[in-house]
Amino acid sequence: MSAEPTRERLLSLIEAFSRVKVLAFVDLVADEYILGRISRVSREAPVLILDYDESRIVPGGGANAVNNIAVLGGQALAVGVVGNDPAGRELLSQLRKAKVDVSGVESLEGYTTPTKTRILAGGPHSAKQQVVRIDRKTRVPAERELRLRVDAALQDRLREAGAVMVSDYGYGLVTKELGCDLARRAASLRKAAVLDSRRAVCDFRGFTSATPNEPEVEAALGVAIGHDRKALESSGRKLLRTLRLRSLLVTRGKDGMALFEPRRQTRSIPIYGSDQVTDVTGAGDTVISAYTLALGAGASFYEAALLANYAGGIVVMKRGTATVSGEELARAVESDRRG
Repeated sequence: MSAEPTRERLLSLIEAFSRVKVLAFVDLVADEYILGRISRVSREAPVLILDYDESRIVPGGGANAVNNIAVLGGQALAVGVVGNDPAGRELLSQLRKAKVDVSGVESLEGYTTPTKTRILAGGPHSAKQQVVRIDRKTRVPAERELRLRVDAALQDRLREAGAVMVSDYGYGLVTKELGCDLARRAASLRKAAVLDSRRAVCDFRGFTSATPNEPEVEAALGVAIGHDRKALESSGRKLLRTLRLRSLLVTRGKDGMALFEPRRQTRSIPIYGSDQVTDVTGAGDTVISAYTLALGAGASFYEAALLANYAGGIVVMKRGTATVSGEELARAVESDRRG
C-alpha cells in the first residue's frame, strides 16, 4: 500500500487546480428554492399555509458539478442542453458569472429545463426545513442533428481539456454511444475521464474512474451492502471489472468512502468532519468535481479520493445545493489532525 501523501503534496494539488481545464459533459438541472414562514393551518384542508419570503434558482445536477469545478478554482468547459425558458436562461447566466465556458451548451426551443423545486418552511427564529420537492421531469429530444452538434462540441473541447467529467442524471443527453465514445477518445489522449451515472452506470465502458454512491452500486448489481464489508468488497471488485475501470470511488455517506483499484488493497477513507450532516443535496456533484480536478492536476487515485473526501465533508455541512471553494478545501487539509 502506498504511503500517505503529505499535507504539502495535497496543498500543491489544490494550487494546481487553476491550471486544469475540465470538459464537463453533463445534464444541466435548475434547483429552485421557495422559502416561506408558516403562518397558520388552512381552513380549506389540514395543511399549513406558508407566507412567501423569497425564491431563487441555483445550478443543480450536472450544472452543480460544473459550478463546483469553477468555484474550486478549475476551468470548466460545459457541454449540455437547456431549454430556452426562464430556468434555462437563469442557469446559463449563473454559470457565466462563475466564469464557466458555456459556448458548448445548446439552448433548445420547446425543451423544458429540468427543474427541482424545493419548498422550505420555518419560523422567524428557526432554520427552514424542506417540506416538499417538486420535480419537472423532461427528456432531451433524440434528434440526430442535435446529437451531431453535441458530439462536435465534445470533440472540439476535448483537445484543450486536461480531464473529462461526465454527469448523467438520466435526462437522455448522456447516451451510451456518446459517453463511451468520449471515454475512448479521452483514453487515446491519456486524459482521465470520470463518470457519475445515477441509474445506468453499467451501460458505460472505457472510463478511467467512476464515483457512484453505495445505493447506486446496490441498484446496479442487485445486491444489498449495508454494513457488510464483504458485500462491499465483492461489489466494488465486480463493478471495477465489469466497467474495466482503473479505479472506483464509492461514496458511503457517514461511512466515508471506499477506493478500489485493480491489484491493490481497497482503501477505506473515513468521513471528514462530523457525521451529523446538515444537507446531502448535491454532495455527489462536489465529490466528482474535486476528484476529477485532482486527477487532472496529476494526483494519484488515492490523493484525488482524499481531496474529494474533504470537499464532500465540507459541502454536507451547508444548506441546500452548495459549492466548496479552493480556499475552503485548503483550510480543511491544513487543519485536519490526520494530516
